[in-house]
Amino acid sequence: MDFLTYNMLIRSESRTQDQNGTGGVKIHNSGKAYRGYTLFCRGTGDHFYLIDMQGNLVHTWQIEHSSIQFGRLTKEGHLLYMTHDRTIEESRGVHELDWQGNEIWYYPCTVDHDFYRLNNANTLILCREEIINSKVREEIWPDYRACFSPYIIEVTPDKEIVWEWHGNDHIEELNQLAGLSFPRNNGERSRDWAHCNNCFPISKNKSGEKDSRFQEGNIIFSYREANIIGVIDKESKRIVWTWGPGEILGQHNPIMLRNGHILLFDNGCHDPEDNRGYSRIVEMDPLSGKIIWEYKSSPPENFYSSYVSGQQQLPNGNILICSGGQGRIFEITKEKEIVWEYENPYCGTNGSHSLYRHSGRYAPEIIEPLLKLHA
Repeated sequence: MDFLTYNMLIRSESRTQDQNGTGGVKIHNSGKAYRGYTLFCRGTGDHFYLIDMQGNLVHTWQIEHSSIQFGRLTKEGHLLYMTHDRTIEESRGVHELDWQGNEIWYYPCTVDHDFYRLNNANTLILCREEIINSKVREEIWPDYRACFSPYIIEVTPDKEIVWEWHGNDHIEELNQLAGLSFPRNNGERSRDWAHCNNCFPISKNKSGEKDSRFQEGNIIFSYREANIIGVIDKESKRIVWTWGPGEILGQHNPIMLRNGHILLFDNGCHDPEDNRGYSRIVEMDPLSGKIIWEYKSSPPENFYSSYVSGQQQLPNGNILICSGGQGRIFEITKEKEIVWEYENPYCGTNGSHSLYRHSGRYAPEIIEPLLKLHA
């Protein structure tokens, strides 16, 4: 029996329309926007939605037996998705479905925030584990010693782990590079001392041509709890570069661009006492450590998600942004003009429209043959 079921008729709970009628496409400048199909899901929903530039729903995947966080499409039209962070459900992990929703691969694990399908067909997965390590977290009292710590694995299609990295083994490097002090002792927040939300595999780029720290195959991580992004050298497993304290707050989704710069979502909120009150998209040069471009709204507070969120650079140079807390996906040019904007019209029974992260915009040459084939 199929573990998941595809269904074009979507259940009322996750398909409840915004009663105010405010959802859907708000802006579409067809001359400047990158034409494609956008995939997203509500963070605690049970469907993935694929829409065209007009906001028309062209395909869905209904998830019946697991939670969902976000997903990505493969060039074959398969949906790779992860279960919700910190879930204890039996089906937690990374799932792969075909276009009709049949499950064709599943890897059970404590997946946390992120994953990528690599060019060699392996899957890179960010997970978290519970540890007791007095060097990482100060022992407050005997029953309050454990903490959560990130680890990353690379898994083959046959589910063999061929590479593994544990964050608690590299705290000395964080201290040396970023000045992060250990053991962490900030009360309950130190229970999730890193709150890692990213494991981006670096591809060929101009910074990597000049500096081996940014070469193809290395991994960009993001420690939201420490306002730090960094690079793991894949071969040595050492953290070789960090950046962020004093510049960003509670960031998500740092990715390496072909020009060698890093693009990220700077949420602008670390905790209620450390809150800028607006978000921005930052492009920084890792060789100089300088921010070379940023986007924020006018007024700034109109663009603000204190948690989740992410961004994607599109083939035409535009940037597709998911302001997760606002349930809003929008596309901007490098001149900071909004050329496409969509508000999530689907809400849960609690009225939430929030998105963890949009799952990307896909070119017509990928999606349209699939739509025709499966019409």
